[in-house]
Parts: sequence; C-alpha cells; structure tokens
Amino acid sequence: MTSNPSYLPPDLDSFLASAGWEGAEVEPLPGDASFRRYFRVRRAGGKTAMLMDAPPPNEDPQPFLRAARWLDGNGMRAPRILAENAERGLVLLEDFGDARMRDYLDQWPDDETAIYKAAVDALVNLHDLPPGPFLDYSMSEYLREARLFVDWYCTAQNLYVDSAGFVSAWESVIGDLLPRQRPGVTVLRDYHAENIMLLGSLEKQGLLDFQDALVGHPAYDLVSLLQDARRDVSPDVEAQMFDRYVRATGVESEVFLADYARLGAQRNTKIVGIFVRLWRRDNKPRYLDLIPRVWALLERDLAHPALGRVAAWFDTNIPDELRSAHGGQFQV
Repeated sequence: MTSNPSYLPPDLDSFLASAGWEGAEVEPLPGDASFRRYFRVRRAGGKTAMLMDAPPPNEDPQPFLRAARWLDGNGMRAPRILAENAERGLVLLEDFGDARMRDYLDQWPDDETAIYKAAVDALVNLHDLPPGPFLDYSMSEYLREARLFVDWYCTAQNLYVDSAGFVSAWESVIGDLLPRQRPGVTVLRDYHAENIMLLGSLEKQGLLDFQDALVGHPAYDLVSLLQDARRDVSPDVEAQMFDRYVRATGVESEVFLADYARLGAQRNTKIVGIFVRLWRRDNKPRYLDLIPRVWALLERDLAHPALGRVAAWFDTNIPDELRSAHGGQFQV
C-alpha cells in the first residue's frame, strides 16, 4: 500500500482483495478538475491497473461505467472494467500507461500532425456508429453551460451584465444548429490531448474522461480537440484537421464551419466560467493561468458571422480592457 494509508479510499483493501489484487501497491496520481481521484495499482510480477475513486455523493461512477462499456463494445478503446463497486465509488480499470498525448507532444512536437490525424480519424470512426445510449445535448444543457460565464466570470469581475440578453443570444445561435444535430453522434465532451492515451503507436489511441457523454453535434468533439484549453494547437494543424474531418465525413464545409464556430464559442465561454469556479469554489487557482488561451480562442469564434448576436452581447457587456487582457486579471 501507499505510505500514506489515510489518503486511500475507505474499504480499499476489501475491494482489491475481491478483485484479485490483494496486497497490491497503490500509488496516487495527479488529480483533475473533479472530485475523482486516480491511483496506479501494482502487484507482484509488475502487472498494473488503474483505480478510480469516485466517491458519492459528489461523484457517481455509473455514467463512466455505462459509457466505457458502450465504447468498448463498439470497437473504441476505452479502458476495460476489471472490477467495480459503484456504491463505494471504486472502479478498477485497464492501465493505459503513461504515454498521454499532451505529454508526448511536449517532448516530440514534430509528431503533432501525425497524432492529430489519428485523433481525428478516431472521431470519424466514433461518428460512423449509431449514437450511444445517452441523453441528448439539449438546448437547456447548452444554456446551463454557457451561463457559467455569467455566474462565475462576470461575478468575479464585478460586472453587471444583461443576463437575459445573454441567454436570448445563445438561444438564437444554438437554435440554428440543433436541426443538424439529429439524429446525432456520441459526444464525449472532453476530447483533447490530456484525455487521449497513445497505446504502443501514434495511431492507437485510448480514450479517457467520457463519463459525461451525450448525443449531440459532430463538430463538438472536433472543436474540443482542436481548440484545446490546455495546449496550443497551431492554426495550420487546426485547419488541416478540420479539412481532414470534412473530407472523411462528406459534411458541407461552410455550414459545418459555422457550427464549429458556434460550438467553439459555447464551449470556450463555458470553460472560462468553469476555470473561475475552480478557483473561487474549489481553491484551484492554477486554472486561471489557462484563461488567456481560452479567451483568445473565444474571440476567434466570435468573429464568425454565425455568432453575430452573441458577439454583440460581448461587445456591449464585457469592457474592452478585459477583452484585450484576454479575460482580465484576478486577485488570487
């Protein structure tokens, strides 16, 4: 066991014993933006697995389990479930290793194009499947997410803004794309370089962090991948990968580009709000350092004519000095 037993989930010993991993060493791994924790479990002989601790009431592993089994059953590389106790929030998973796409590209940036090609091709394969057994990405969900910007960012900046106008603008912009999101595709919702693992080669990629999957628009995960909040994707690579997806799927390029901009703006607006919430509510100020990149991506999306009403709201409600500073500075 780890040298800090108090850090371990309750009842871990009995869970591991029932899974056939009694006496295994448990090593904590860096956390993410949620209440979930992850550990690498190592037993004699060097065999490893991953332990997810998703403790109720803050977390529920059932959506992850449902999505993982659907993805695995449809030829996508989600980690296989080795053992689970959903009531305790404990899940033992296949270990995909340490070759995370983000870390690999930090070391080998010349492979960026090849790796992003594989990530786009994986999306094409996912979108060839009938949508999974997930809820629809509804207008109410799009609006709930976008409102995080007003609720957290605007509040933190002491801005009095037109909240009703914000919602109305997004209803118009998102409403334009909803007909093109039917029958829809499985949307993983957090498909980016920190949630993709390289499994033995650049072309084989494992998926992580898909527990919030919905049925939605095919542009959503593409923009999540190419407008990454955590790493810069070169404009040339973004354009190449967008064209690669369009050619592979046969979608109409101009219409799809407009929806890509709509969903990019919605997603980046949401992320700015989430990163401020992580600071103010969860005491994770490191996420503030990512806001300038996200804000710059948001400005690019707002420049598309499809975002006219939302762009006008930002022009009226967010002062130029905050926008020119890519979201403004915060006193941490």
